[in-house]
Amino acid sequence: MINEANEMTTNTEDKVAFESVDIPDDIQAPGLRHPSRRSPSRLKIVMIALLVVVAVAIAIGAGIQTRLQAEGQLARSTHMSAIPSVFITHPRAGAAGGEVELPGNTQPFNDTPIYARVSGYLKSWNVDIGARVKQGELLAEIDAPEVDQQLLQARADLKNAEVNLEFARITADRYEVLIKTASVSQQETDQTVSDFHSRQALVDANQANVHRLEELKGFERIYAPFDGVITARNTDIGALIQAGDNTGPKELFHLAALDRLRIYVSVPENYVAAAKSGSKVALTFDSLFPGETFPATVVRSANAIDPNSRTLNVEVDMDNASGRVLPGAYAFAHLPIPISAQAVTIPANALLFRAEGLRVGVVRNDRVNLVPVTIGHDYGSSVEILSGLVTDDAIIVDPSDSLENGDAVQVMLPANEHKERK
Repeated sequence: MINEANEMTTNTEDKVAFESVDIPDDIQAPGLRHPSRRSPSRLKIVMIALLVVVAVAIAIGAGIQTRLQAEGQLARSTHMSAIPSVFITHPRAGAAGGEVELPGNTQPFNDTPIYARVSGYLKSWNVDIGARVKQGELLAEIDAPEVDQQLLQARADLKNAEVNLEFARITADRYEVLIKTASVSQQETDQTVSDFHSRQALVDANQANVHRLEELKGFERIYAPFDGVITARNTDIGALIQAGDNTGPKELFHLAALDRLRIYVSVPENYVAAAKSGSKVALTFDSLFPGETFPATVVRSANAIDPNSRTLNVEVDMDNASGRVLPGAYAFAHLPIPISAQAVTIPANALLFRAEGLRVGVVRNDRVNLVPVTIGHDYGSSVEILSGLVTDDAIIVDPSDSLENGDAVQVMLPANEHKERK
């Protein structure tokens, strides 16, 4: 066993010694190769392995870089999404519309029913509905024989009173002469003169009665009190006419003056300043004349606000000489609204209703400033702001109810302004 071990050790030492000896290439045996030389295939494998390692390292590095970039982008987007985005606009100078449109009721300038003043039977009528008449034109006649007979009696009474008056005058004159010669007493003279004055008063009373009955007889003929159009006829020939009965007189005709119209408009109290006397107004009648306007003028108002409706009753007069516009038509009055020099107009959806009052969100340096404002006129989709804003302010449209003063926001322009800037 010991010998075998020694032999193996000797062989090993001889092999190491042999490998450590340099043998020139030209004297090496054809079948022998230098132990330190590597074959070309092995070098190739090493190079490929190195390339694979480098590629894997690059891929890992690229993946790590992409992931870091994604994480950074996610962090940035998360931060940006935490800041609310808002749309802004800018206030416009002056009022949005410059006028307010209010409904009105059209009435004739003069409109009256026509009644009979005497009782009798309708003898004739000369006009019907739609007829245009002039002032003083005969409309109808009433046969009133009782009035005629009363007038004849009154004239006879007057004549009798005048005869008695003349006799009393002559008697009084005689007594005035006789008293100078003491032919009659003073008492008789005074009685005669007093009787004369009594007769004079009786004549005056009879004359007044005759004049009354003559005037009453004149009402047998019914005349138009002004130029206009007959809008109703409620009688016919032979109809019994009773003036002043217990149920009230019966309307015979209805007359309306159409050459001028009154339009009554109820103006809300915040627009009272636009309804001053003399102000020019444009009227529209959408049902009768769509798209056409008619000039008119504010002539008077009630000068008192109705406590129930909080409106001012205003009369607007319109010239209607052509008669195109019919009374009773539904009208719209366009009242011009005075514009404040400092006023601006903003969308109605930019207002914030807070407990401390109306506020508007204004963006300054990407921060929200809640600005208190004062409203003038309300135009529906927009409102007039009298104080608190200027045209350069960037106001937030449709702000969130949770918006607070100092909040950071991202500004986004509306689509129309975005296109304009491009």
